[in-house]
Amino acid sequence: MASSASNSFIARYMDIEPANHSSSSPTTAAKQAIRFANHKYQEFGSLSMNGCGGDHPITPIATIETRTYPEAVTPAMATHRLNSAIFDLKSNPPPFDSGIIRLQVPIQQQIGALDWLRSQTQTLLPRCFFSGRDSSTVPQIDHLYNGNGHAEQNHEQKLISVAGLGSAVFFHNLDPFSLDHWRSIKRFLSKKSPLIRAYGAIRFDARSNISYEWKAFGSFYFMVPQVEFDEFEGNSMIAATIAWDNDLSRTCREAIVALEATMCQVSSTVQRLNGDTPLTVVLHQTHVPNKTYWDSAVKRALDKINGKSSSLVKVVLARSSRILTTSEIDPLMWLTCLQVEGDNAYQFCLQPPESPAFIGNTPERLFYRHRLSICSEALAATRARGRSESLDLQAGLDLLSSPKDHREFAVVRECIRRKLETVCSSTVIEPKKALRKLRRVQHLYARLTGTLRKEDDEFQILSSLHPTPAVCGHPMEEARVLISETEMFDRGMYAGPVGWFGGSESEFAVGIRSALVGKGVGALLYAGTGIVDGSNSALEWQELDLKTSQFTKLMNFEAPLIAAIREKIEL
Repeated sequence: MASSASNSFIARYMDIEPANHSSSSPTTAAKQAIRFANHKYQEFGSLSMNGCGGDHPITPIATIETRTYPEAVTPAMATHRLNSAIFDLKSNPPPFDSGIIRLQVPIQQQIGALDWLRSQTQTLLPRCFFSGRDSSTVPQIDHLYNGNGHAEQNHEQKLISVAGLGSAVFFHNLDPFSLDHWRSIKRFLSKKSPLIRAYGAIRFDARSNISYEWKAFGSFYFMVPQVEFDEFEGNSMIAATIAWDNDLSRTCREAIVALEATMCQVSSTVQRLNGDTPLTVVLHQTHVPNKTYWDSAVKRALDKINGKSSSLVKVVLARSSRILTTSEIDPLMWLTCLQVEGDNAYQFCLQPPESPAFIGNTPERLFYRHRLSICSEALAATRARGRSESLDLQAGLDLLSSPKDHREFAVVRECIRRKLETVCSSTVIEPKKALRKLRRVQHLYARLTGTLRKEDDEFQILSSLHPTPAVCGHPMEEARVLISETEMFDRGMYAGPVGWFGGSESEFAVGIRSALVGKGVGALLYAGTGIVDGSNSALEWQELDLKTSQFTKLMNFEAPLIAAIREKIEL
């Protein structure tokens, strides 16, 4: 699902503006409005509506609607058509106290959503990107038009990736993610509008203190993008969404005004970008914990596991690696590079306002729900890929036959099975144990499926599956306490659920193989490894290096020499 447009050449889609704009054209009108009340527009653009705010009861939204307009040939033409639709909506606002409306224009060309996001020269925040591991099928969209404006039958489309700018409505709180918070999100979603989705992430441990680098994320952060670009298999789509609720002090007019301000900053020029990038020179790198403390932490965990009075079977210990470079790292450039690693993996980016970007390339699915059907996965134990076919086969056979790795994997698989059984009428595990081979590593793997008794059990599935033994341990609470007592950094959204809620579908990955990238923090790389009876601290440290190698390969680690020379010059 990480693939973008199939053409290997660089394609540039230039702005095509209709001649003879009148003074009432949507683009001109929006620009005049911004000049007329610039301060107010900045306020609307930066302070979107928090759907978790207010003390009002969680009542249904008055209207949820998707409007599809005639297909355009290029992104520029689609953007102009979208601006016209926004202008029409402003002229004829819906007569409701609350609602969410998505305006969407299909584009004939398949254009990468990440290419579109990287082509936005102004860094508009918040922003998000999500590329699922497998192409998901979007239900048929009614009222789709061909280029001549005539309605035609639209078949199901495979959605590859989604990029978003700004938030029509966001959901954020410092309190742990709760059933009421889930309901606050779901009230803005509908089965009739399958592409209105809330993208975001939840902290690994909401009870732990939030460090400064994770402050903007809170305990959770979700957003319904204000402007969105969808990449399908064979074509694309640009969309704009407004959300309002008078009870939350957000009127329909204010939502449209904020959208117009954002659209004025959105570029309709899209350039296909490759993943080639010059190596970034590292000035400084530190690990928390360092190797000495890591050895001590692993020994403490093993003593606990082997203690007669302890029920602990497994605990996942993690490492945070801070990297400072000669130049600022572009998180979207890194994400483009990670697409090369993207087979059988999710790619994501989530960046709230005034925050670094949380990016990742994770192979692990937490769950996928389509109506009552749900599937999850057990993924545990790691080996590097072999340098030849025979060495790779041997590494896989070693992983399959290792008693230590089987214990680690079996704990994860059986824990997920028990949790699914609490809310599912039936569950199936198939296969019982297999290999999942990724570009650099391979894991033990099993797929679990079930049938929910009711769709509202989605929140219970999310809250019970997270954290899995693959990122926390077993028993969960005992492992979580040991992690909080042992680790000297804030995991934030690392190893937490990252994904999206929809009307009839939801999908979440586990936010591993991830990094926090931005001004003031450089890059914080995160990796963890499961500690069970038989674990060796030196080998586990090497596994951490292997898991962060998809990031470190992008950097030049000859920095100690450079730093020493600079220090000598300064002295």
